[in-house]
Amino acid sequence: MPYFDAASAAPLHPVARQALLAALDEGWADPARLYREGRRARLLLDAAREAAAEAVGCRPDELVFTSSGTTAAHAGIAGALSGRRRVGRHLAHSAVEHSSVLHSAAAHEAAGGSCTEVPVDRFGAVDAAAYAAVLRADTALACLQSANHEVGTEQPVAEVAALCAEAGVPLLVDAAQSLGWGPVPAGWSLLTASAHKWGGPAGVGLLAVRKGTRFSPQGPAGERESGRAPGFENLPAIVAAAASLRAVRGEAAAEAVRLRALVDRIRGVVAERVPDVEVVGDPVRRLPHLVTFSCLYVDGETLLHELDRREFSVSSGSSCTSSTLTPSHVLKAMGVLSEGNVRVSLPPGTAGADVDRFLEVLPEVVAEVRERLGAPASAPPSPAPAASLVVDALGRRCPIPVIELAKVIGEVAVGATVTVLADDEAARLDIPAWCEMRGQEYVGEEPADRGSAYVVRRLS
Repeated sequence: MPYFDAASAAPLHPVARQALLAALDEGWADPARLYREGRRARLLLDAAREAAAEAVGCRPDELVFTSSGTTAAHAGIAGALSGRRRVGRHLAHSAVEHSSVLHSAAAHEAAGGSCTEVPVDRFGAVDAAAYAAVLRADTALACLQSANHEVGTEQPVAEVAALCAEAGVPLLVDAAQSLGWGPVPAGWSLLTASAHKWGGPAGVGLLAVRKGTRFSPQGPAGERESGRAPGFENLPAIVAAAASLRAVRGEAAAEAVRLRALVDRIRGVVAERVPDVEVVGDPVRRLPHLVTFSCLYVDGETLLHELDRREFSVSSGSSCTSSTLTPSHVLKAMGVLSEGNVRVSLPPGTAGADVDRFLEVLPEVVAEVRERLGAPASAPPSPAPAASLVVDALGRRCPIPVIELAKVIGEVAVGATVTVLADDEAARLDIPAWCEMRGQEYVGEEPADRGSAYVVRRLS
């Protein structure tokens, strides 16, 4: 069964498996002890730290292992904010950061701090100058991911890091998605990553803090990992994580070329074979293995289930697959279509034949789901167009509000409006996106007794 969700968790690399099994035999003792077994464990831990530091591009004593990438992000942000509390309590971050960063920002605001969210363009990238503009005299920390976890867009880390350095603000880079493909550009002050993203075992994160960066670990003090990651080290997993990071880095150059060609094929064929689709993310400055696209008039949950039935494992940022009923914050910040969203992230070793079969199956699946939902087919304009119409889609989830809009847009005169009443949060994003794809005018959102009223003017 083709697994196309490496951005969530990559399959365990063979080197990781070998290192894990070996370390279970050799690295079970406490590395803080002086007896033989402890010394052997300490040697394994030191070697793993050196290997990981080399891949990150820092000194071994600047890097600690945590229990996850999320823990690393939480600890890094809290420690940096506390260490620079005399400077101020302002935190800057992009609008498309991983949820671990956004949760830390929310906790910081709840504790009395302030945050500024830097917007992104339609490709999901920040503008370096716009990022610099939000830095203030009281900015204690800036956060920017190296590449986006949902759409693959690479961020201008080097440019932002240089501007942060000019302003005297440390930059924390979340490198979870990119570290397996290569080092992060220089200039960062703190870096976080997660082993299961590159084929290491789950439960291992990295936190690197450059010397000279003011940092004060939060929470109860611990004796291990420089006091920044309390608790007994999961040494076998750490050894496997470091070994696999070195292995995937050695394979990255050749595999990136191969997977980029497969992703380019997906980007082109999807746009060609699937009507009413939007391929999102930067087409050039992106991770080599990841592509995301959104399909009009498709229920994302049904689409993923149907692909799973055909033995393809993919993921989605669509609110139709979310228990929160809200669209992905990344897609929302980009202002792109969220319904029918599919993220394909190819693990190393993906066969071209599997990609070809996926591209054969996908158009059929999308067509079946659209037919099941009653998506509109092309129809001639009404011979007696109305001056305006109101569509009641209250209580109906995506993509139904957009489908109902599409069904009636031809029934109003050119220049007239359709008002869609909806209480599904995704409508706030998907109706404007539909207008852009269809060449209609999104007038705006108006208050309503329930939900919101979204007004669309017919232009053609």
